[in-house]
Amino acid sequence: MLPMFLQRPARRTRTPSALRERVVDVAGRDVTVTIRENVRARRLTLRIEPGGRALRMTVPKGLREADIFEFLDRHRGWIAARLARYDKDNSLRAGGEILLRGVPHRIVHTGHLRGVTETAMEDGVPVIRVSGLEEHLGRRLSAFLKKEAKGDLERLVAVHTHRLGKAANGLTMKDTRSRWGSCSWQGNLSFSWRIVMAPPAVIDYLAAHEVAHLREMNHGPGFWALCRELCPGMDEAKAWLKRHGSELHAIEFD
Repeated sequence: MLPMFLQRPARRTRTPSALRERVVDVAGRDVTVTIRENVRARRLTLRIEPGGRALRMTVPKGLREADIFEFLDRHRGWIAARLARYDKDNSLRAGGEILLRGVPHRIVHTGHLRGVTETAMEDGVPVIRVSGLEEHLGRRLSAFLKKEAKGDLERLVAVHTHRLGKAANGLTMKDTRSRWGSCSWQGNLSFSWRIVMAPPAVIDYLAAHEVAHLREMNHGPGFWALCRELCPGMDEAKAWLKRHGSELHAIEFD
């Protein structure tokens, strides 16, 4: 999402806490706003959290709360329009669909209490068969996707680290909403398992992106050149994530 900005007001009074939350009404919906102060900020920044679940604001230190809410009031229409993109039903149920490596799969609840979650073809349509109690369907699907993502990313990371000539120290799966992946100074790679819902080229880009950080712990020109070398389709993959990433974050598995 592109941020909106408000020039820093001249009036400042007391210094509120550095991080706080407020709830505002947007088109009849209660929306949580996390407000963070930054001493280096010269203007107010507003962003929609991944999945449309909340708002995040960065404000200059000492900015009056009245000015913050006046800004929110003036941009209420913008906020409502952006949040409306996430208003579709994102819950999972038998008969619905979920993406796996970019391909829609129909969700089939087998009705059996025991069994594995697996993919199959039924009447020429890709499906994911889920056993267990129906109320546990989302949890079983998330566990299945996490397992699939781990297998894909372990394979892709091995390919890219071999090309780079540097080994990763470890690989973990998480359900982060602020980023798709990370690389620590110790060489530990972390990925959001939700990426397995994206097309294979996008999964490959994410693996290449984090592997590139094993050599370049920054996002400078050298990093992007290395990332493109590892993944020539980088630009298309980044564009896909920008267009559809929030849709993947918005899916409710619990």
